[in-house]
Amino acid sequence: MAQEARKFAETHEWAQAAGDVVTVGISDYAVRELRDITYIELPAVGESVTQGDPFGEVESVKTVAELVSPCDGEVTQVNEAVVDDPSIVSKEPYGDGWLIKIKAADVEQLDELMTHDEYESYIEDQAEEEDEEEEEEEEFSEDEDEEF
Repeated sequence: MAQEARKFAETHEWAQAAGDVVTVGISDYAVRELRDITYIELPAVGESVTQGDPFGEVESVKTVAELVSPCDGEVTQVNEAVVDDPSIVSKEPYGDGWLIKIKAADVEQLDELMTHDEYESYIEDQAEEEDEEEEEEEEFSEDEDEEF
């Protein structure tokens, strides 16, 4: 699957359509931010998912993150290998680390997601915002030190 063919959500899931079947996973950026993934909770085959709503969770030593559906539809396949061994997602987020497959009610919902290039720009902007927030926090704590 070429990166350019994937679509990305602001919540760091990726989606790749093949006809009306959408494969969903998490981006390598999300994997890096989460660090050591320890547990993945996914829906059962046959469950309905709704665009923008959570369908599962990823837990790491750092945090718990919700997984958000990129489209409406029905779960047709769950990657049990990643449930049994979450490290697969860390090693191959775009390959064997996919999470679920959805029979999309409307595959055009993926048009609302970002292209690979748009996503790369988005995460660069996010990193810049985080850097600015850290600088502001450092300045605030330096100001506090000066008061005492």
